[in-house]
Amino acid sequence: MTSTLPGPQPPADPAQRKREQRGWYFYDWANSAFYTSVITVFGALYMSSVAADAARADVARNGPAACTGPDGGENRLVDCDISAFGLSFPAGSLWGYLLAVATIVQVLILPIAGAIADRSQRKKRILAGFAFLGATASALLFFVDDGRWELGAVLYVVANIGYGASIVTYYAFLPGIATPDERDDVSAKGWAFGYLGGGVALALQLAFYLSRDMVGVSESTAVRICYLSSGLWWALFTLIPLRRLQEHQSPHGGEKGLRVLTAGFVELKDTFKAAQALPLTLGFLGAYLVYTDGINTVVSVSAQYGTEELGFSDQVLIATVLVIQFVAYIGGMLHGFAARRFGAKKVILASLAVWVLVLVFAYFVEEGQAMQFYALAVGIGLVLGGTNALSRSLYSQLIPAGKEAQFYSLYEVGERGTSWLGPLVFAGVGQATGSFRYAIIALVIFFVAGFVLVALVPVRRAIAAAGNEEPKVL
Repeated sequence: MTSTLPGPQPPADPAQRKREQRGWYFYDWANSAFYTSVITVFGALYMSSVAADAARADVARNGPAACTGPDGGENRLVDCDISAFGLSFPAGSLWGYLLAVATIVQVLILPIAGAIADRSQRKKRILAGFAFLGATASALLFFVDDGRWELGAVLYVVANIGYGASIVTYYAFLPGIATPDERDDVSAKGWAFGYLGGGVALALQLAFYLSRDMVGVSESTAVRICYLSSGLWWALFTLIPLRRLQEHQSPHGGEKGLRVLTAGFVELKDTFKAAQALPLTLGFLGAYLVYTDGINTVVSVSAQYGTEELGFSDQVLIATVLVIQFVAYIGGMLHGFAARRFGAKKVILASLAVWVLVLVFAYFVEEGQAMQFYALAVGIGLVLGGTNALSRSLYSQLIPAGKEAQFYSLYEVGERGTSWLGPLVFAGVGQATGSFRYAIIALVIFFVAGFVLVALVPVRRAIAAAGNEEPKVL
């Protein structure tokens, strides 16, 4: 299938392309503070503790003086119930439900946001709107205290909407700022820069958090200040890409006002038809969804594996997160260099093979051996950013011109829609065997399956079917 829509045309002047590319990198830098700090490090524990505080206050007013666990111990999160929409559930389950709700909302919103971005070609305005929406919601998490978990839940979902929709729009800029031969390198540098930004922000926040007693603030206040700083970081660094990026494509239609929204639904319908006519593109997308689920699961369960199976302290886990962040910068740059020489598909396959070796090594890490766990973090960091970065750039070659944001919305929605499979395998195997070692090695199946599926995709045919120019190295 060849697209009949005019595609984005990167500037002919290399200096202009470089200027826009450098600006584009900074959105990875900007939003990584939200993902790293708000979601990965501070989110789950703090939101559950705020909900538990609300539950304890309710129990104090209406019953026993404290929540009690099944063994009679006080202040256990598991039996501190909270209520929403007529349903009661343990405070400790709040974070999991928030993740689910945020995912469902994004599945509904991201495709239409992508369609409107493509239809109107106002990507800068849409990027700005969603980025500042997410950043504002993140900063307002500062006011989530004294049991106000409902406010936190709403702000967290809004921040995730801003994050997801801005990411879709941000990805859609790639074909307009880089030639086909430049995209792998540009995508890898952007992803690497993002991990560096997330690492710098997290390091500064953790330095403040760990020294909170010296500056006279409570643990709760320190976390809330970290939320505030993440939102400000996101907003301030977003100004750089907004100044440098330009629109390189004319609108698909001349609608204005609310008519753009209606036309967006029409555009989305056309996109689903276009996707059905590109089975090879969908084949690569399916392969990506398999192995990215494995990647996301490894990242999300690494702290649990380190704590419950290997017995490491919070200090070791925090250090491990920082190691992964900074090594991922190096890994992303190395993947970009390798892709320039060998092509994105070959490097993705090699990266997936390394992921298998990383999981095998994780299985054999000895309990209490921190240096082995740090070595594991180095291995994860080396392949973490690069695998995703090259997947992003290779996918850009397989989508029809003029529908970048919509196809990237399918990319993001698909990733969120399948993100439950890996954690389900990990939890199920752990429960069945009584060991998280078997659970971590079970995740190998996602990388092996992803390797096979990517290897089966004829990339050159897929690029030709989408009507795109083939890069020199593939």
